[in-house]
Amino acid sequence: MRLAAFYEKAMGMRFEPRGDCFVGQARERCLVIGPGRNRTLGFAAYELEDPLQLEPLHRRIERAGCNLLSSPTDLFHDDAICVSDPDGNRLVFGRARVSVLSTGAERPARLQHKVVASRDCAGLANFYQKVLGFTVTDKVVDGDGKLRTCFLRCGAEHHCFAVFQANESRLDHHCYEAGEWSLIRDWADHMAAQDIPIVWGPGRHGPGNNLFMFVHDVDGNWVEISAELERVAPGRPVYEWPHAEKTLNLWGQGLLRS
Repeated sequence: MRLAAFYEKAMGMRFEPRGDCFVGQARERCLVIGPGRNRTLGFAAYELEDPLQLEPLHRRIERAGCNLLSSPTDLFHDDAICVSDPDGNRLVFGRARVSVLSTGAERPARLQHKVVASRDCAGLANFYQKVLGFTVTDKVVDGDGKLRTCFLRCGAEHHCFAVFQANESRLDHHCYEAGEWSLIRDWADHMAAQDIPIVWGPGRHGPGNNLFMFVHDVDGNWVEISAELERVAPGRPVYEWPHAEKTLNLWGQGLLRS
């Protein structure tokens, strides 16, 4: 309950018990909290804009020899597709039963992307690209050309998923897109009013060119509020960024995961 209480306070979500989990919803965001180890992703869900996208995705996964799993949530319709990535993160794709597009008074911040750490950044990025059909937008490489971070998209926004090279595989953070840059100020004021300290930012990422701020939830998960994430034009080349602090924060301190 303490994790649900944090997200009620920090993100304005209203939680209801559902089985052994709590489901929280607010304007354009939904979060399921269940039993498990800290800093572990139970599953991530992507709502498809068009139900006709399900069949080709199903065929892609089968051609890759991946097994389909039972969906871990009833928030999506029965035709939802569930698959596990090489690190064991479960991914659900489908149509939501109940929309979280609220007209309420909650402060706007759409649940926009997730980021994981992995012992095999390149292998995980390859799975999302080759098996699921995501598109690589930007890469971060070290001086030897080794991949340190990969940003992938499944639409016009710069990324809906990213992976960092690390010495363990785990959830890194989940991000909420507020919209225009001035809303970062409003979110920072809100966090201050709730006595939730900002642990990184405000700053500006290199990849994605977005403004950001981070807080920690009570389990130590990173929670990002972002604004004005880059929208990628068709045909844009993949950019390579150096593995350096300035790549993560053009304005100041960068927190290098690896």
